Amino acid sequence: MYRRPLPPIELTNIPTLKQVYETGGIQLKMLPDRKTRQRTVKLEASFPHEDKFNEKISIIQADITRLKVDAIVNAANRTLLGGGGVDGAIHRAAGDLLWKECRSLNGCDTGDAKITKGYDLPAKHIIHTVGPIGENREALRSCYQRSMEVLCEKNLRTIAFSNISTGIYGFPRDAAAHVALKTLREWMESDSNADLVDRIIFCVFDDDNLYVYRYLLPVYFPQPPDEERRGWGRPRRLLDEEREERGWSTRRTSDDEKEE
Repeated sequence: MYRRPLPPIELTNIPTLKQVYETGGIQLKMLPDRKTRQRTVKLEASFPHEDKFNEKISIIQADITRLKVDAIVNAANRTLLGGGGVDGAIHRAAGDLLWKECRSLNGCDTGDAKITKGYDLPAKHIIHTVGPIGENREALRSCYQRSMEVLCEKNLRTIAFSNISTGIYGFPRDAAAHVALKTLREWMESDSNADLVDRIIFCVFDDDNLYVYRYLLPVYFPQPPDEERRGWGRPRRLLDEEREERGWSTRRTSDDEKEE
């Protein structure tokens, strides 16, 4: 049975992190009777509040093939010829011409990135990056850095990242989110890179990844210091209860303890 494709998601319909903070945050659906296999990851960094950064960061739970941006980032394999998960979904949505162009690229090394047209996607381009198998932070960091380099080399200004290496490649979700957020925060702070982009979107598909990013985004892209630290509208106690329900660690850093 033919199903009509869902309409593209316009950039104007994706709130920025600044807007999220100003409106009191988002509500995450509770996930009863579900567990994730996350392990303990200590918070790695704390950065100052920067409105100009928060105006360019977004988090959305959606099908990345619907985003109408300059480039979406595909979590590809080394052949670039499609696979499972988001890689397969992007290839199916973009059409056969994507496979033909990818074939001409002769693969891609782990940690590197290559760009193609978007073809049948709302996105103009696809940046294909190959994440590490297992927990290799430097290789994953390189995926995000190279994707941003490729974006800027092509004078593109809006980008949406899928989750890289957190599926069958086995990189723990919370550890991968730390790498993604820290890498992009540091990239924005370096050499006025933030002026080169209009929007960086973290596009997650499932509730568990949404929860991870929602929990960690204020660490790397904090809300204004004069606002109550609400944990996006939910007290830390409740956030910890939700983490315990999922089998995650609620261990806090020394900075967390100082706040209480």
